[in-house]
Amino acid sequence: MSMRVLVSAASRHGSTAEVATEIASVLAGAGLDAGVASPDDVHSLDGWDAAVIGSAIYVGHWLAPARDLVERLAPELAVRPVWLFSSGPVGDPPAPDEEPEDVVALVELVHARGHQVFAGRIDRKELGLGEKVITAALRVPEGDFRPWTDVRTWAEGIARDLVSAQGADPGAEAGEGPQEGTS
Repeated sequence: MSMRVLVSAASRHGSTAEVATEIASVLAGAGLDAGVASPDDVHSLDGWDAAVIGSAIYVGHWLAPARDLVERLAPELAVRPVWLFSSGPVGDPPAPDEEPEDVVALVELVHARGHQVFAGRIDRKELGLGEKVITAALRVPEGDFRPWTDVRTWAEGIARDLVSAQGADPGAEAGEGPQEGTS
């Protein structure tokens, strides 16, 4: 039985959800059983052996559904392999280039194996009035800046880690999650 990996991302206009779908596709291509779910639809990690959780970044913060998912399921996440990602800086080079303000605490809370920031996408036609005002005031460039090759490379690294852990842990093949204390 292959390792089951939850991929979940909070996305306001679909761009970050597309990144999550691509990550799940790469994981599935490596022989893992990857499933995508919206953070609001994840109530437990029963049946999931690992997780990749992400969020769009707005004004330097993760969206509430992703942040709430990590905080709500922190005890379950902390005993599984977990990776976090953020999507949102735009432009060439992408700006802002600093980590989202709340991610460091989330990484520590769940003992995430890593956090990656990917550039995002801005399509002014999809934005609400408030978002249009903010993006205009900050002179945020429009366009799709998502680095698909980087997304795939990052997901391939996760897949390698999980496949090698699955081969090293006989319980993983029986559908059991990693034991507490392993990371």
